[in-house]
Amino acid sequence: MHRTDVVIVGAGPNGLSVAAHLAQSDVPFRIFGRPMENWLTRMPRGMHLKSDGFASSLYQPHGRLTLGEYCRKENLPYAEAGLPTPLDTFCRYGLAFQQKFVPMLEQKMVSAIERSPSGFTVELDTGETVEARRVIVATGITNFNHLPPSLQGLPSMFVSHSSEHADLTPFRGKDVVVVGRGASATDIAVLLQEAGAKVRLVTRKATLGLNSPPSLKQRLLPRPRTGIGPSWKSWFFVNFATLFRHLPEKRRLKWVQTHLGPAGCWFIADGMARVPQLLGNTPVGAKAVGNRVLLDLMNGEGRRQTIEADHVIAATGYRPALDRLTFLRPSLRVSIRSTANTPVLSSHFESSVPGLYFVGPIASNSFGPSMRFAFGAKYAAPRLSRHLIAASGTRDPSQAQANRAPTGSSARERPGRLATDR
Repeated sequence: MHRTDVVIVGAGPNGLSVAAHLAQSDVPFRIFGRPMENWLTRMPRGMHLKSDGFASSLYQPHGRLTLGEYCRKENLPYAEAGLPTPLDTFCRYGLAFQQKFVPMLEQKMVSAIERSPSGFTVELDTGETVEARRVIVATGITNFNHLPPSLQGLPSMFVSHSSEHADLTPFRGKDVVVVGRGASATDIAVLLQEAGAKVRLVTRKATLGLNSPPSLKQRLLPRPRTGIGPSWKSWFFVNFATLFRHLPEKRRLKWVQTHLGPAGCWFIADGMARVPQLLGNTPVGAKAVGNRVLLDLMNGEGRRQTIEADHVIAATGYRPALDRLTFLRPSLRVSIRSTANTPVLSSHFESSVPGLYFVGPIASNSFGPSMRFAFGAKYAAPRLSRHLIAASGTRDPSQAQANRAPTGSSARERPGRLATDR
């Protein structure tokens, strides 16, 4: 039985940023997951990030290897704002960050977590079991994809979520309907058309609502620039995430749900102009007939129409929910105090189960809308790591050196170096 102080579940921006902070301390930890997996496998190739360059970095205690620094070293186009970052660039940057600051990452998947007398028992897909005093859940959007009820009865060959399609080439020559109006929907609609598919976009709202491009007028307006957008409300969410916890629950939930709602990015406007759009239509039913799917739509006036397609892609976002985290044993999951099916968290991201922490989108209802974005790691990683370091007590200073592995080492070369066998 291997034992360690902290286990981090997930290796996206939040998990890697927390690990990069702990690696500078003497806290023994292990981190499990595939680096940048959601970005590499759940986002369509060819898309660009919605966030500005300055808000798209991972976070290390000394601010080293930002996205801008990486792009300059690699001679890649970059701007603090106004120049969209390609997904491929961001993924390569994330992998470089991991290799430099989190070389101890173990590319194993956590299959189950349950409470134990000493804290938690973490089971891996390799059959290994790890005992940990504390566990950080940093799985990002994994398991949270949302499929509207009207589409849930269709066989998988006729309907899928946008997170299932990093590669769009199989849709070449196919008739595809994309449902949704946010960045995922507009991005995948344009990319599908570029891949040779016949595409139509169906949206519930009567307007598409693309974000406005940067302009002189916007720069002159007295609105602060933040990592989640230029507005005073966004400034509050970014700078007062701890205070956000103390707001009335009803207000918190509404702001998380409505602030920065679904909207495509300004730089996709030209591509969207070429995509046929059925605006103001809500899918109310669907059925498969032969090798086609019939999608029933209803507009705001109650008029209905039926359209046919080979496939429907629901680009309908993600809804964080505790009951979707199936690797948490039911006995553990039901003991977590929750609101709106998300954990109620302390000021240092700890749930009502001592030693169990949550960061990323599932922390939004406690810390605000900024947690929905990779930018949220800038707040979460240092705050959580400071708490973990303080709570761990004095450790053998040699462990800090073990954590700070040479940048050329890898998890494969150094398996389990951060675990202490007792």
